[in-house]
Amino acid sequence: MSALESRAPQASPAPEPAPRPAPESAPPTGPAGAARWAADLAMGARFALTGGRESWIRTVLTAVGVGLGVAVLMVAASVPNMLGAREARGEARENFGFGPVERSDRSALYTWSDTEFRGEGVRGRYIEPEGGNPPVPPGVERLPGPGEMVVSPALGELLSSPEGELLRERLPHRITGTIGDEGLLGPKELTFLAGSDTLSDFPDSMARIDRFDRVGEPEPMDAVLLLLVVVVCVVLLFPVWVFIATSVRFGGERRDRRLAALRLVGADSRMVRRIAAGESLVGALLGLAVGAALFLPVRGLVGQAEVFDVNVFPADVQPSAVLTALIAVAVPVSAVAVALFALRGVAIEPLGVVRDAGVRRRRLWWRLVPPGIGLVLLLPLVGGIDAGGGTIDTYRIAAGIVLLLAGVTAVLPWLVEWVVNRVRGGPLAFQLAVRRLQLDSGPGARAVSGITVAVAGAIAVQMLFGGVEGDYTRSTGHDTSRADLVITRELRDGGRAAELTGPLERTRGVSRALGTAGVRVPEAGVDLNGEFPWTTITVADCAALEQLARITSCEDGDVFVAPSTVDGAEEPGARPGARFDLNVPVYSPEEERYVSTGEARPWSVPRDASVVQPREDVMGRYTGGVLATPAALDLTRVTGVRAEISVKLDPAVPDAAEHVRNAVETGSPETQVMQLSATDQSDRFAAVQRALYAGAAGVMLLIGASMVVSTLEQLRERRKLLSVLVAFGTRRSTLGWSVLWQTALPVALGLVLSVAGGIGLGAVLLKLVSTPVAVHWTSLGAMTGIGAGVVLLVTVLSLPPLWRMMRPDGLRTE
Repeated sequence: MSALESRAPQASPAPEPAPRPAPESAPPTGPAGAARWAADLAMGARFALTGGRESWIRTVLTAVGVGLGVAVLMVAASVPNMLGAREARGEARENFGFGPVERSDRSALYTWSDTEFRGEGVRGRYIEPEGGNPPVPPGVERLPGPGEMVVSPALGELLSSPEGELLRERLPHRITGTIGDEGLLGPKELTFLAGSDTLSDFPDSMARIDRFDRVGEPEPMDAVLLLLVVVVCVVLLFPVWVFIATSVRFGGERRDRRLAALRLVGADSRMVRRIAAGESLVGALLGLAVGAALFLPVRGLVGQAEVFDVNVFPADVQPSAVLTALIAVAVPVSAVAVALFALRGVAIEPLGVVRDAGVRRRRLWWRLVPPGIGLVLLLPLVGGIDAGGGTIDTYRIAAGIVLLLAGVTAVLPWLVEWVVNRVRGGPLAFQLAVRRLQLDSGPGARAVSGITVAVAGAIAVQMLFGGVEGDYTRSTGHDTSRADLVITRELRDGGRAAELTGPLERTRGVSRALGTAGVRVPEAGVDLNGEFPWTTITVADCAALEQLARITSCEDGDVFVAPSTVDGAEEPGARPGARFDLNVPVYSPEEERYVSTGEARPWSVPRDASVVQPREDVMGRYTGGVLATPAALDLTRVTGVRAEISVKLDPAVPDAAEHVRNAVETGSPETQVMQLSATDQSDRFAAVQRALYAGAAGVMLLIGASMVVSTLEQLRERRKLLSVLVAFGTRRSTLGWSVLWQTALPVALGLVLSVAGGIGLGAVLLKLVSTPVAVHWTSLGAMTGIGAGVVLLVTVLSLPPLWRMMRPDGLRTE
């Protein structure tokens, strides 16, 4: 019988037959109860710290593994403070014009002028003081004057670089200062505050303020978004706990010989288990220190990184005191509990240690208990969560998800053992890998448990996001086949409307530009103090009017009327012969009524004007009222005009959108540029999704690092065996492939299990929100592929240490 065919249980040393259990030693004299526990744990700690080179290596590996997990947990514990600090700074620097403010020495006019540069948002604000003591936002030493601006450090760096040359044309103001950290959401934010002396010309788009820090009450988060937040937190943090639990079990085989020696000198089985737990406790405590040490540079990296448009200051990465204390207590307690649980199936006797993995098969029934309890917790909530609700049973849902994911990690060792025990034949490297897994599949299954539960959770989250995404994504009605950008500008002088379209048509990257000028006017002769109908008059050339109405024939000088729109809006003044006053009255807040600001400018709709039916414009709207060509209505006679230009870009021209913005955004707040898109997504939903992606990236990095440490630990445990095989003539390539197969088999089974578990959990979560179950196979394949890719990368990184461990000096025994 060959070594590969042997089915003997793993032993260290491995007597045949297995030694008969020795009678328990007499109860030791000395402390009892908690004092006995403390003494045994202290003895295990001394072994871990003074047990020689092997003990130190095992303790260091455990500390590194636990430290990586603790660092991630501390970053997670900082999330509430990070979000709170960002929100506080965002509120402190803003005022959306809530409530009336009288003009005074402390007031100022304030407006918004955000822009975009190469897909990245640029926050812009304009301010015009009305007295000698105006409000100053945080982070700004003094308000900029007209033609000046203060910028964030990131924006200042961009404007001074060659990459920001196009943006510099759009923001020609002189930079007079830098906005401090207290006035920024994060170090990468692009924002500016510019001075102005023309804001009073735009009364409809500005607000009078006398202070900052007025943003109104935030809208409460609905129940479905709360569920998403809970699921994301559990799915991202549970794999970290799995990894920590795996790390404290490093070095089990070499520790067994010392435990057998302790039995030989009189320790009972319970004592040696507590001593083993003490060794794990030391690794966990050192892991806390390592995690705290790693957390310090991680804070700096978090401040420098920008993941999915999220960036914070390093000072914001401050873990909550309560959560920090919880981590400090939970990690050592978990280490002791896991160590005791791991030794439940080990017979530690004076003549050796016999593991029951090769004799007694793993049982499945108890591994199904956690997911069963999880289903019991979640199933009564099916259909009970809807967006209209404001609260959910957070702890119950979190516990149910944890138990379902715990079931995945619990079933994986049984599944690996069940499969490998039925595998026969294959190449030599494959047989070596299978035989190793048949002897003890536990380490291999534990090594991939983190990636398994992470992939399962990611699949479930993707299913939930995909199921509810439609509720937070609406169709905008924008026709992106006709236009890519829509530019709007409020004009006091209607004659300037014609000046916008011409330059745009000659702008680089513009294929077509169609402009309209619209104004709301009352019919002539009505009482301005009473109720009177307003009518929309739109002036444009024939090409633009044909985009607004179904016109069969058009020449310059024609006028058309659309009395009503398809969506039911009425335009009472849109009729042939109607007379209007083009000098639009202005509403006076002081008098609380509309007042005329000059002489009347009458204009009549020709009696032969054609009646037309409106059609959807590029924004998905219907424009009714009077449609006139430029020769029929002189725009210089009109006040209070809203110019709107739709622009179709040439996709072959790089930065075409930036050239358009530079042509119309001339350093003033009067122009707005909108990027058209077919759909629009809720900001809160998008924020939760960005948080998921950012957290998933961090967890995947942790899992990759953890698997490197775990693989190195397993190779170290098998160093002598590898050296013996090489000494007997086994090829190094064969051993390399065997290590790959030892990882690949548990990974393949783990991914199959994660797909099944992820789909099951995702189905339950979708039922909670009354959404039909649907599997997004593309996302499922992506998550599975990422998990497999991480494992493959870790395996490749483990090959150099493997070659070094195949040297003959691995046969040396101390």
